[in-house]
Amino acid sequence: MPDMKYILVTGGVISGVGKGVIASSFGTILKSCGIDVTSIKIDPYINIDAGTFSPYEHGEVYVLDDGGEVDLDLGNYERFLDITLHKDNNITTGKIYQQVIERERRGDYLGKTVQVIPHITDAVQEWVQRVARIPVTADNTPPKVCIVELGGTIGDIEGMSFVEAFRQFQFRVKRENFCCAHVSLVPMPKATGEPKTKPTQSSVRELRGLGLSPDLILCRSEKPINHNVKEKISNFCHVAPEQVICIHDLSSVYHVPMLMEAQGVVQYLNERLQLNISMPRPGSFMKKWRNLAKRVENLRREVNISLVGKYTKLEDSYASVTKALQHACITAGCKLNLTYIEAVNLEKQSKIDDPVGYHKAWQDLCKSDGVIVPGGFGQRGLEGKIEACNWCRETQKPMLGICLGLQAAVIEFARNVLGLSGANSTEVDPNCADKLVIDMPEHHPGKLGGTMRLGKRKTILEPSIVASLYKKDEIEERHRHRYEVNPEYIQRLEAAGLRFVGKDETKTRMEVAIVETHPFYVTVQFHPEYLSRPLSPSPPFLGLILAATGKLKSYLSKGCRFSPRSQSDVSSDEGDLDEEISFGTLNISNNKNGSVELEVNGIH
Repeated sequence: MPDMKYILVTGGVISGVGKGVIASSFGTILKSCGIDVTSIKIDPYINIDAGTFSPYEHGEVYVLDDGGEVDLDLGNYERFLDITLHKDNNITTGKIYQQVIERERRGDYLGKTVQVIPHITDAVQEWVQRVARIPVTADNTPPKVCIVELGGTIGDIEGMSFVEAFRQFQFRVKRENFCCAHVSLVPMPKATGEPKTKPTQSSVRELRGLGLSPDLILCRSEKPINHNVKEKISNFCHVAPEQVICIHDLSSVYHVPMLMEAQGVVQYLNERLQLNISMPRPGSFMKKWRNLAKRVENLRREVNISLVGKYTKLEDSYASVTKALQHACITAGCKLNLTYIEAVNLEKQSKIDDPVGYHKAWQDLCKSDGVIVPGGFGQRGLEGKIEACNWCRETQKPMLGICLGLQAAVIEFARNVLGLSGANSTEVDPNCADKLVIDMPEHHPGKLGGTMRLGKRKTILEPSIVASLYKKDEIEERHRHRYEVNPEYIQRLEAAGLRFVGKDETKTRMEVAIVETHPFYVTVQFHPEYLSRPLSPSPPFLGLILAATGKLKSYLSKGCRFSPRSQSDVSSDEGDLDEEISFGTLNISNNKNGSVELEVNGIH
């Protein structure tokens, strides 16, 4: 078996410097070279997993096929690399200590004193080596390179045991199989107007003091850094100039792999890790990513989408939803203009408590071309989501509801169409008159961690707009919820016009609900955003964007295929163009009077 290659990505100066995107970009570049890649994210917190976090702590909780609740960076890896990761691809201090303590209780350490070194550090190294070998692609090919991202910042007390583990690990796997890439911030204070390298020098010095020498230093900055700054970092940080990679703020994350590749990352990794990549790379290298980045850059016509959520103060709370909307917009040929609306501000009580916020929220909602009501937990904001669902249903505004969004839509329909004024969720009011949303059998009260309906589950679709968008009648999507629609009310809801066109295999759990008399009023219990990819958008999100831009009817009438014009950046009222147009010679000439004359195949 060939040796596994490891790339460790660490961060310095500040957290949130872009390690996740850079780690994903390493994988994207290597995958474009034909090398199978896997990823591991290390989070130094003591929690076992991310499942019980508030989204305001670390952003959204990302859910994997096997039900693992993990850091949102694993979502970046899956989207960039188009791979399927597992819960063991996310390591936390809690998981490592739990494993070591369980071994100690079993007597595996033969009565020895259990310590950070060697027991914790050995457990980290064994975990990394075990998980690195697990296939993450559909063809079950074992990966050749494992990219490990160490969360937090070098110097954090929480991450010390992991840094020490990798100090030992570099000798365990041998130098030609291990590479360390350090991501650091190069600030540019407005007072001086020049980039400052001292934070990076200090960060690298600290890393080297802990026994890890960076092979690559990736400098994050607001604006491009000149060669003199690279030379300075090279001199003070004990690396060659070509080992300093500069990554400034870009208009799209899809440009990052190309920027890294242009600075010689492939050549360096090929030599450093002995990857046997044929050099130079062909002209078509990373063509798919270049085309994607160019397409994103050239989008002009905007579509206004409002996101009615509970955690809108931190955009990372809805990272996957935002990405899925962007993927759908890229495919539909339009530019996303996303407005976050705090659900509480739509509630009638806010008109008294915060009239400015109330009217601003409703103004933003009314300006939108489409609305998305994502998931969430707890009582706060539910009534605002219900108000948004009611407005979208009555005004025929395209809407996509996800998880709690489906539950809000069902409660709204029961109250305003069936006349059940006491309709509510038992999560909010356990003693409500009409329990439209109830806790599910898999939920065990009192124990929050890992007690939800989690992971990929099958949904059977009836003929409907949703089945047409998916182009199939059986789908598998990822779930994360405790409560669901009460089966006792289904018959009455359907008789009044709310159709449940997606159910689980037992037909007792409602998965998809639509209002057929509405252009696009689709709500789903699962989370379709987790399986959205840049070149393969999630069907419900694509449906929302197409409905919001007036292209959905045309798309469905063509068997869910795009015509060339419908994917271009033109307004929907210009119509679609089915015919292929081929141009011969095109001549452009400037006349003396300043006008421009075009000649196509001799025709002016």
